[in-house]
Amino acid sequence: MTSAPAEPVLPVPPTATYRLQLQPAFPFAAAEAAVPYLAALGVSHLHLSPVLEAVPGSTHGYDVVDHARVRDELGGEEGLRSLARTARAHGLGLVVDIVPNHMAALSRLNRPLWETLREGPGSPYARWFDIDWEAGDGQVLLPVLGHRVGDELSALRVDGDVLRYHEHAFPLRKGTEDLPLPALLDAQWYRLGWWRLARTELNYRRFFTISELIAVRVEDPEVFDATHAKIVELVRDGVVDGLRIDHPDGLADPGGYLQRLHEASGGRWTVVEKILTDGERLPASWPVAGTTGYDALRQIDGLFTDPAGAGELLGQYRRFAGQPADRGGEWEATVRRASYKVVTHELATEVDRLTRACHRLCAADPALRDHAPWALRTAIRELMVRLTVYRPYGAGDAARVLTERAAREAKGAFAVPEEAAAVDVVRDFLTGGYGHGPDQDGFRARFGQTASALHAKSVEDTAFYRYTPLLSATEVGGNPGSPSVTPEDFHAFCARVQRDWPLTGTALSTHDTKRSADLRAGIAVLTECPGRWAALLADVTAGTAGLAGVRAPDPQAVWVVWQTAVAFGFPSGERLREALLKQVREAGLHTSWTEQDPAYERLVTEYVEAGPNGPSLYTVAEFASALAPHVRATVLGAALLHLTMPGVPDLYQGTEREYRALVDPDNRRPARFVPKLLEEAREGAGRRDLSAEKTALTAAALELRRQRPEVFGDAATYEPLYASGTAAGHCVAYARSGSVLVAVTRLSLRLEESGGWGETALELPAGVWSDVLTPGREFTGGVRLADLFSEQPVVLLRHASRTGE
Repeated sequence: MTSAPAEPVLPVPPTATYRLQLQPAFPFAAAEAAVPYLAALGVSHLHLSPVLEAVPGSTHGYDVVDHARVRDELGGEEGLRSLARTARAHGLGLVVDIVPNHMAALSRLNRPLWETLREGPGSPYARWFDIDWEAGDGQVLLPVLGHRVGDELSALRVDGDVLRYHEHAFPLRKGTEDLPLPALLDAQWYRLGWWRLARTELNYRRFFTISELIAVRVEDPEVFDATHAKIVELVRDGVVDGLRIDHPDGLADPGGYLQRLHEASGGRWTVVEKILTDGERLPASWPVAGTTGYDALRQIDGLFTDPAGAGELLGQYRRFAGQPADRGGEWEATVRRASYKVVTHELATEVDRLTRACHRLCAADPALRDHAPWALRTAIRELMVRLTVYRPYGAGDAARVLTERAAREAKGAFAVPEEAAAVDVVRDFLTGGYGHGPDQDGFRARFGQTASALHAKSVEDTAFYRYTPLLSATEVGGNPGSPSVTPEDFHAFCARVQRDWPLTGTALSTHDTKRSADLRAGIAVLTECPGRWAALLADVTAGTAGLAGVRAPDPQAVWVVWQTAVAFGFPSGERLREALLKQVREAGLHTSWTEQDPAYERLVTEYVEAGPNGPSLYTVAEFASALAPHVRATVLGAALLHLTMPGVPDLYQGTEREYRALVDPDNRRPARFVPKLLEEAREGAGRRDLSAEKTALTAAALELRRQRPEVFGDAATYEPLYASGTAAGHCVAYARSGSVLVAVTRLSLRLEESGGWGETALELPAGVWSDVLTPGREFTGGVRLADLFSEQPVVLLRHASRTGE
């Protein structure tokens, strides 16, 4: 009797991943050289940034130009396979970041785009891209010219069958190369245009508002196969063990895409870069392990933010700035104003395309034909700005998030009630009220894609830079309007993760965080001492104002300058200056990326040089030094929670030690590794400084995860523990599977000011518990927290009888 074929054995899920930012300055060979160190650190998988062919010199790899090739600048496919072999020899696997939503719009490097531009909509590659040919009168707009086309004719030249403009190259339609230049331009399947036309004339879908990244239609099975063949090959060959999916919300059908990828990859461990707002849940039908971890970041950061102090900082901010810099309003109002700005300005062309699609739907129904395009456009915008999530998925989800209340508020934008009925029409198309079909489904998908771009640009890239009372709260997935998280809410989150998504990713610092976790800790501690912060701010601003020739920019920028400087605690030079310029440009209140005000920007840079990088640096350093013990408690506490809470922790390169980095490109500098620090940490000599201490903690926690994966995995348990006594709220503790116990100090400065732990105690579960971080210490029964935390502000205990002791 023939036996059934054996089921394929899938790679085991990661116990911990380590993110490496690959780039020409840190290629596969550099990652391979780091493998022994990372294996000794205790991670199970290397998490690689995108590995496919990208724009030459790219430091991030999200600007893919060829899905069929591994990037030459990183060492090519052989370099990747060599890295995989070395990693495997050290017991490590590889997780790779993939980019399904977009490619670089550089036609000279992007062959599918080149062929589409040369052959037009008849090209077999035209289906790759979401181009509205009708809107462009049969041409796709390429907004690459520095000025209007009439001013750039002399910079355009024909080179055989190629049209060149500076470093750009474009294919010529067959038979047009000998035409006079004006006629030649008109004869192409594309229209070269001034870069400013992208806002209103662009007729291809892009990544957010970045015209240099053209979106890809992976919902088409042929396009999916072509763009994923190399990745699937690497998975099936055992080179790649897991996947991280970049921005699935940009896709027409995220759930369908993830199902197809799940089948193609054989069910490999996969996480998605899905940002969940407070109260939002990941769609249960998605065949993934979970998210990349911004929801966990929000919980951990909030736990170390004092709610009363955050309120005091908000009051100080209002008084210092005179009024919120967005001209009056709290967080929700700031988001709403930013949303209107983005939806009417940066996303104008996307909204126009939605309007045309909606008007076609109306025209097909005699009862709906008299809804004017302007009314439909207004209804679309008013509903979209009221979404509190990135996007709805399908008609049922749209009905849930596009509420009756949102519809009522949206109607307030209309002067005539009869015209406000357009809101109901749009909402019914989105929620299935007018049935289903290709056109309705297409409109619904495009609404979702545009909504995700709006949310990202208005919240993360605008409102976070405008609403700045507490910079540590303006992080991806965060809620600056409610920055604190209670221990009870943290425990509830962890219990839910363990139940629903036990192998989800968790994160504290990533390539997309605006400030690393350790910098955020230096800012969050200000919520424990708002009075000290106010005194420092008065001192340094007065001192800087007294310097000859120094003028302060607007008060909000001044606030941000000093809060960032305190987080660094030491002179940061060019890094601080560049981050502050990005801050004010993203805020878009006095200058922006597209309408820069050189005079204002000069004020900002001169103020940074005269202030935090000038004489006041000693005052700031002294202030930061006084808070250092409490920043230390937060850094170590956040790190230990991240490493032991439900989920799979992802460590960003360098964060096993003290790591202070600002927004990209500052946080994408090539990684460096310190084997000596790791060796000393493993030998128990890690008490000299925060870097050594954090390294020792990280290595110890990762070793436990590697030795006992069942304690932290999908079948593990999570048990909240609560201290008793006057200082109980300053302790967060839990047990994992009855074998590991974690306890951390929360808001240590407030604790110190209130008199310390006193007789506050924690009842340990039955048995003897040994200290992993300070060997030789053992505890049982009820333990005074003053004794438990006598060596460090955090403890990691293991149950002696359940760990082989």
